[in-house]
Amino acid sequence: MSRNWAVACSVSFLTYCRFYLPSRASSILQTVGHGRPALSFVDFASRYEKRYETAEEIKLRFDNYRENLKLIRSTNQKGLPYTLAVNQYADWSWEEFKTHRLGASQDCSATTKGSHKLTDAVLPKTKDWRKEGIVSPVKNQGGCGSCWSFSATGALEAAYHQAHGKGISLSEQQLVDCATAFNNFGCDGGLPSQAFEYIKYNGGLETEEAYPYTARNGTCKFSAGRVAVKVVDSVNISMGAEDELKHAVGMVRPVSVAFQAMDVFQHYKSGVFTSDACGSTSMDVNHAVVAVGYGVENGVPYWLIKNSWGESWGNKGYFKMEMGKNMCGVATCASYPVVA
Repeated sequence: MSRNWAVACSVSFLTYCRFYLPSRASSILQTVGHGRPALSFVDFASRYEKRYETAEEIKLRFDNYRENLKLIRSTNQKGLPYTLAVNQYADWSWEEFKTHRLGASQDCSATTKGSHKLTDAVLPKTKDWRKEGIVSPVKNQGGCGSCWSFSATGALEAAYHQAHGKGISLSEQQLVDCATAFNNFGCDGGLPSQAFEYIKYNGGLETEEAYPYTARNGTCKFSAGRVAVKVVDSVNISMGAEDELKHAVGMVRPVSVAFQAMDVFQHYKSGVFTSDACGSTSMDVNHAVVAVGYGVENGVPYWLIKNSWGESWGNKGYFKMEMGKNMCGVATCASYPVVA
């Protein structure tokens, strides 16, 4: 083996080993010691290609990692219908995570009066729009509280594919930069319903390629000549009405929704997420996503939801949320677009 590389292994030696620059591994071990948590942390840093610049940063990240491990282990011992696991955010504090990965923090009560019409149609027992090929790939919002823009583009991309028979990747950055007049705040939060309103009155939305994502606030560079999709209307789900939401997801298309993400959600891996600690009002919700289906797992009904934290989070970027209780406000701020 070349001297330029070292092997960082988990302490049990039952998991895989990864090559890691010895300077990085030794810096970590010199700072936090050589115990089990330290070796586990080296393995984590290698797996997710973490680069810590100073001893102070190493110490901070290690402390976060240990606290998150405690939370993951204690939660998994409770016999809940979901499990947590170490992921790329295991060295982040919850406060840091809230700042950079959430962002649906605006009161949506004025925009969710309800306009979706229920019908007598028999809903499918389960639904997964991914199987019909209209759901776009999972994206990653990065260190910007722009989840609302990804929720909006996720619903729009599905609506466009459904209407035109082909996929498209739309620009979140245009929404971040340009939709501020519609009560959105770029990387500091917003609402998918207000994003739809902006697109409708602005005259359209560009593609990701034409207006690429930077994960930071910028100056609006919209060009009407590059418009790829137009919104003619948006449909709101009555606040908290899961029957309307299920009808919309089951019979129409994927729907933008928002909910209150809790600290354990940072580490979600699989199963049906449920909590008795989260709120469900329009002031509680803090993260916008896309409901792409529903079903039942081990007797628990759930919403199937697409997130915007990359495919390495959760179940390949997706999670399940308990249905029937407006869990964490999942039906509180829901809407979907109608495209031209």
